[in-house]
Amino acid sequence: MSMHSNKAVDWSSCDCTESGRCLPLEGICVASTADKLTIVVGDTHFSEEKTLLVQSCDYFQALYRSGMKECWQEEIHLKCLCARGFLIALAVLRGERPILDADEIVEAIECAAFLQVVPLTKHLIDLIDSDSCLLMYHTAATFGLMDLYHAAALFIRNMYRDLEAEVKKTLPSELISYVESLTPSVFAAVGAHVTCSVDETIHAASRTVCYLDEDGSNWKVLTDLPLEASTSMAGVTVLDNKLYIVGGVHGIHKQVVDSCFCYSVEDNDWTMIASPAQLRYNFSLVGQDGRLYAVGGEYERTAMSSVETYGVETGRWTFAAHLPRPAAGAACSTAMSRIFVCLWRPMQTTEIYEYLSGKDEWSLVTTLIRPQSYGHCMVGHRDNLYIMRNGPSDDFLRCMMDCYSLTTGQWSALPGHFANSKGALFTSVVRGDSVFTLNRSVTLEYAIEGKTWKPRSQMKGFPRSGSVWTFLLRLPNADKQTL
Repeated sequence: MSMHSNKAVDWSSCDCTESGRCLPLEGICVASTADKLTIVVGDTHFSEEKTLLVQSCDYFQALYRSGMKECWQEEIHLKCLCARGFLIALAVLRGERPILDADEIVEAIECAAFLQVVPLTKHLIDLIDSDSCLLMYHTAATFGLMDLYHAAALFIRNMYRDLEAEVKKTLPSELISYVESLTPSVFAAVGAHVTCSVDETIHAASRTVCYLDEDGSNWKVLTDLPLEASTSMAGVTVLDNKLYIVGGVHGIHKQVVDSCFCYSVEDNDWTMIASPAQLRYNFSLVGQDGRLYAVGGEYERTAMSSVETYGVETGRWTFAAHLPRPAAGAACSTAMSRIFVCLWRPMQTTEIYEYLSGKDEWSLVTTLIRPQSYGHCMVGHRDNLYIMRNGPSDDFLRCMMDCYSLTTGQWSALPGHFANSKGALFTSVVRGDSVFTLNRSVTLEYAIEGKTWKPRSQMKGFPRSGSVWTFLLRLPNADKQTL
């Protein structure tokens, strides 16, 4: 591209600010020609809103800051790109979530890297699975799309037991070395504990976060809980490899704990974070895109519909849209970077809502009706939500499971009954194509094949009684004390 002027562009003299045609990005003006922009990729012409492209693509942001002559053109030619890759990018920018085949993945990665389309990169990360991870990893390395490169490498490392032969057959040595330099995520757990004073050393000894050493089939101690932390009816989740504990209760009268904590695995250190404006317990805590979401819960034995979100960078809580109705202990999960919650409605109805962050609203996704049964746990795998529910007649020693496809919008029931002694299946955590569950007696790993769960391995149970929180963490080293 040739320069329109050797002088810096003075946007302060632009007369379109009041008309709303200037973007709220420093130094950028898109009102010099038309609201629509024609993009020519090969022989294909695309007409798109200029503001959408500038707000979503670093390439176009840089272009309209540059002062080059293309800033005033109504048609821009993009060379060395495939039209289909650009079409996929536009679909994602409009809010679609297309499922891609191998050729489309390569072209989408090329487009995401060339135009620096962050939403497309995030969508590609959501699509990483055991079928596409090697292709994504190698292609992202080729085009320098580093966020996708790292995410695909972590996924491969988590499934290395299944993928090692194919990895060593298909990938260059430098890519293999990077995968092997990473540590896989481990299955971790913490029991339900109330706050503890310095004098209560007997109770303090059991207040530990532990992880499963799969090679030795042993549970090992990762860290002690802070004495002021409660995991009893608290919100517990992991975000960006940091463990968060929010709220909880202590005492027989369920007094709310207003201390909240964050554990950094890398630093092996606990820090306190701000408490939500609305104290709560028995709520769901979910982490997504740099934010925590405290969903529903109770206060003074009254169920609430309020939702608060915590910005990790800002360190502040703000209120988000309320749930459609009050809910305590609701099943929450994420899939494809989307947040979902199960709400019950008499009789025998489980409704799944999605939180739409862009609109700050909860949207009904689907409804499941089963006799005398409600969803108690929900986990996401690929574009599927798995709902674990009690058996008929409140038989909690059995567990039924249904799968909802976000892509097709269809429900399917998993065959058979799952033994759920002491709530084991309600502790489900997904890693790659495996699901880990536990109770005091046994830790079970299931392999997800199609839409079925098949037992894969059995390991030592978690040696703690009572309720258990489970999650995944990546450890910098595994030199910890055996529990």
